[in-house]
Amino acid sequence: MATHTTRTALILGAAGGLGSEAALAFSRAGWRVRGLHRRASAPVIEGAESMTWIQGDAMDRASVAAAAEGADAIVHAVNPPGYRRWTELVLPMIDNTIAAAQQAGARIVLPGNVYNYGLDVSPLVAEDAPQAPTTVKGRVRVELERRLAHSGAPTLILRCGDFFGPRAGHNWFDQLVKPGAKAITNPGRRGVGHQWAYLPDVAATMVALLDRDLPPFARFHLGAHYDPDGETVIRTIQAALGRPEMPVRRFPWWLISALSPVAPLCRELREMRYLWRRPLQLDGGRLEETLGEVPHTPWLTAVREALIGQGCLSPVEAARAMAQPAAGA
Repeated sequence: MATHTTRTALILGAAGGLGSEAALAFSRAGWRVRGLHRRASAPVIEGAESMTWIQGDAMDRASVAAAAEGADAIVHAVNPPGYRRWTELVLPMIDNTIAAAQQAGARIVLPGNVYNYGLDVSPLVAEDAPQAPTTVKGRVRVELERRLAHSGAPTLILRCGDFFGPRAGHNWFDQLVKPGAKAITNPGRRGVGHQWAYLPDVAATMVALLDRDLPPFARFHLGAHYDPDGETVIRTIQAALGRPEMPVRRFPWWLISALSPVAPLCRELREMRYLWRRPLQLDGGRLEETLGEVPHTPWLTAVREALIGQGCLSPVEAARAMAQPAAGA
């Protein structure tokens, strides 16, 4: 592999939430960064202005291969938007990434998730835990990882909980609170833990792992930002907003169920309800042993930045709330 200052990373999905954070993290670490974008006029990512944008589509194998020429790593941070068309698009996209990595001799970096795991898994989940998904998206993710494992291309999988962060876009966190909302909406049950992942930490962890001597096929779990009772994220949102008495209401699962026969998004959301009804925590022990110190942003800082990013909090309001007693750690 090339020296640290000359390594090149191609990021698929660089305009998205995780992709943009990866562009920043790799740029700060001295990597050359390329981003694949369908349109010639790609967005500017503040802090990663020197990255090179290449016009192309993750569904077009030739354009992915051309963009990956000479790359040391390909970050596969691309997914169909809004939970739609997973069965049509997810596997062809990973097949194109695999082909490009094989041709370039690059390591594939995949941000994984917990969809691989079904109801039979124990609450604390290690990397080699059995995978028996009960959902369509879960079965797709299992097949995606299987193809990576049998591809022969060097691979790094970092499995994470639900993403949140300053550039996260559509995600479960933005279902909790909306700009101007008078209440927080909680999809989970009281006392049931939930696994989250702060996007800047995810990206920084990927960069840190690529500085280690990894096996050809490496899997890690990012266990930080586990909410043990489903209430930590709620209390931290209240603290970040400076509204400790902000009411909490239940997520309208009944409405999601009623609309699911006619609304594809509601059908996809309903399918993932099980992750809010029982605890599932990723065991980050292997990651801690490998890195020693895992990138971790305190809850309050992470939630505050996520709220600012989605327009629920202005920097001025954030500063005012900081003057009040803090919650979260």
